[in-house]
Amino acid sequence: MNRKKWVRLDNASNIFLAAMTNSDTKVFRMSAELTDSVDPILLQRALDEVYENYVLYHSVLRRGFFWYYLEESDLKPKVTADTLPPCAQIYHFDRKELLFRVFYNQNRVHLELFHALSDGTGALWFFEDLLKAYIMLRHPEAFEGLSAAAHDRLNHQLEDSFAHYFRKNKKQNFTDAAQSAIRSFAKVSQLAGKSPSQKSALPEENKQNRQVHQFRGKKTPDNRPHVVELEMPVKGVLALAREQQTSLTLYLTAVFMLAVRRASPDFKPGSAMAVSVPVNLRQFFPSNSARNFFSTTRLIYTTNEQDNTDDIGAIAQTLKEQFQQQITPESLEDKLRTLIAFEYSPFTRVVFRPIKDLVLKLVNYVSNRNLTIAISNLGKVTFPDPIDGYIEKMYFHTSAVRPQFCAISHGDQLTVSFTSPFVESTIEEQFVRILTHAGIDVTVAANKVTSKDLEGELE
Repeated sequence: MNRKKWVRLDNASNIFLAAMTNSDTKVFRMSAELTDSVDPILLQRALDEVYENYVLYHSVLRRGFFWYYLEESDLKPKVTADTLPPCAQIYHFDRKELLFRVFYNQNRVHLELFHALSDGTGALWFFEDLLKAYIMLRHPEAFEGLSAAAHDRLNHQLEDSFAHYFRKNKKQNFTDAAQSAIRSFAKVSQLAGKSPSQKSALPEENKQNRQVHQFRGKKTPDNRPHVVELEMPVKGVLALAREQQTSLTLYLTAVFMLAVRRASPDFKPGSAMAVSVPVNLRQFFPSNSARNFFSTTRLIYTTNEQDNTDDIGAIAQTLKEQFQQQITPESLEDKLRTLIAFEYSPFTRVVFRPIKDLVLKLVNYVSNRNLTIAISNLGKVTFPDPIDGYIEKMYFHTSAVRPQFCAISHGDQLTVSFTSPFVESTIEEQFVRILTHAGIDVTVAANKVTSKDLEGELE
């Protein structure tokens, strides 16, 4: 395999660096609950083995005059015990360090990763291979004659699929490039707010006055995310989604929106609620890149102005109609070509990196003001036999600037992990009530976030 000494960041990664804050570290966590306690020595051996195959994970992040880039390093990852708050900061601009960490707690293995390195799909590939290697070392008697073969996808893990699919090669002179960059920036700013399809969903006379509701609460004392884990049978939730003729993701999103409305004492009837939904581009544009290769859609639901009669079915159908319009290959390609054109414009490329960061911060600020919640669903994770039998449940969550949930399923269990910058858990309580009222058995667990809870930790 040919190794590059450095690679430029992909299109999605740049905004993570510009938007990163103490409370929103742009770090996400994947966890696996195993059938027995974790052996840290064997986990380290498994990590060493898998790490050699994932060249991307050897990277450290560097800052240039004009852009950020990933540089291959000779650092080695070390397995540690789980002692940090969830999704604690990984990237520090003044340190040379790897952009992921692996740790354990009792019978759970955790992978945390800085989003500028990879997206959920790419990280899941690494995590799956780590779990396979560890379980084969932990239970060698069950794997006699079997080996952990490397995947063909590893041959293309460093590819920038954004540039591969959406970059135009047409050369421009400086004047044309400047004009193109200005047009692209205007369109990028528009994309950070409302898309044309979303705007047309509102009556013409009400477009300007429609406000997007934002949930407000008391921030956690040390900026750690408030994590609430829900476990439930996946078949039961799928049955509810089918009753509404929608997907599991959009059904859960509709429940989330209804829970936000019920948990918000300041909610004004007629307000809009907007959600950010990531889309794995690999399902439309074939790619084995382990780097970021996703887009986001913004879906909006405008509540009933007269009363509180909004129901899950009405919300789910509205979201489904918008989602189907936005995830066509043509719609995604048009949006992404605009973003790539702005990034690769000769005019933009000569602008110093701190100025680009300020522009991206502005785009992110506009985007945040037009969102109520965020969600992400990695879908169903399966492992080959007999590995699958040693894994009980999978979990997934991320740092948060607003209430959001991440979903993942394994076997017959669906886990929905809420993260929020607020100590309140009223949204999660309403979410559970809606599901239990519909006949779903839900198990709940949460981390400590209040000053009283953390008193001993913060001293």
